[in-house]
Amino acid sequence: MRGAVLYGPRDVRFEERDAPTIIEPTDAVIRMSATCICGSDLWPYRGINPIAGPTPMGHEYCGIVEDVGRAVASIKPGQFVIGSFFASDNTCPHCRAGYQSSCEHRALVGGAQAPALRVPLADGTLVATRDVPSDDAIPSLLALSDVMGTGWFAADAANVKPGATVAVVGDGAVGLLGVLSAKQMGAGRIMAMSRHPSRQKLAREFGATDIVTERGDEGVARIKDLTKGVGADSVLECVGTHESMMQAIRSTRPGGSVGYVGVPHGVTLNGEELFYTHVRLHGGPAPVRRFLPDLISLVFNGTINPGKVFDLTLPLDHVAEGYRAMDERRAIKTLLRP
Repeated sequence: MRGAVLYGPRDVRFEERDAPTIIEPTDAVIRMSATCICGSDLWPYRGINPIAGPTPMGHEYCGIVEDVGRAVASIKPGQFVIGSFFASDNTCPHCRAGYQSSCEHRALVGGAQAPALRVPLADGTLVATRDVPSDDAIPSLLALSDVMGTGWFAADAANVKPGATVAVVGDGAVGLLGVLSAKQMGAGRIMAMSRHPSRQKLAREFGATDIVTERGDEGVARIKDLTKGVGADSVLECVGTHESMMQAIRSTRPGGSVGYVGVPHGVTLNGEELFYTHVRLHGGPAPVRRFLPDLISLVFNGTINPGKVFDLTLPLDHVAEGYRAMDERRAIKTLLRP
């Protein structure tokens, strides 16, 4: 089969790769209904995260099960499934506590920008839908495999409560779906930090009540101004830079919480400064598997439509253009159809 392979900075090729097969008895192989490009894929694409050699790309996926290993009990060929970017057994102590992305046997699922994918630990990783969904539901179901689950975790980690005042740092797909998540959790006010009109529009559609265009210290000052000097109850950090993390912490009221899900790049914290803020920090790689069953239900009953973050759809063999569009901020998120 052919799939996306990153060779170096801004060098993505769609080329021949070995088709996936069952290797371990706990594996499944799925035929992709859709895949996509993640904002975190841009770190290696831009050369910020170096790669050791040609690397198959992609970690977001949904599709039809083609084959399963002999030890797989709950997943069957013909089912439509969604899974997380981390495979997990869903039985270890960390999984039972709801942190499947820290599973004792976790494995990163990679190479999903292709027509088919091997998923380890299928019973613990994949969630089957009741029925095979209609084609128009595929984008929203695909979003659950990472960006919607990650946005939801950001809101959950930030302790968003009904009536809360929330700020969201970052207007990529995760930040926008963090807005949607906060709205679903009952936030009373949601301040989305964004400089891009198309993203501001979608943030409003997802539930943002205020748009903050300023960044850094000016962004913090604007949040404080909007909250009469208090700060936000909950702040979602969805970028991963030092500036975005400090903007999040300094925008939070004493006793408030920051949920951080942006993969950190160059983030350093001053312990003494943090000590005197009385701000809680919680985050990390999102335990998407914890949220999948409930999020699938929300999509199927029409409560949420996270697939709206996909503003560019391309054939899978045009994957390099998808990367360019996101790198140049011409697209929020690219959906790829095999």
